[in-house]
Amino acid sequence: MTALVKGFGKSVLLASSLSALVLITGCSPKVGSPEWCTDMKEKPKGDWTANELKEFTKNCILQ
Repeated sequence: MTALVKGFGKSVLLASSLSALVLITGCSPKVGSPEWCTDMKEKPKGDWTANELKEFTKNCILQ
């Protein structure tokens, strides 16, 4: 019985974590939008991915 409860707790934690991730990602501004450009300017350059750098250059600098 205890193993069942522990397994259920892990399932609930996993489901909660995935739901939170979906909600957080759903609120992110669209890539290339002015809000996204502002967010990227505030993000440390060392944390940028190659795709983010490409999109930032294309949408925020060359526009």
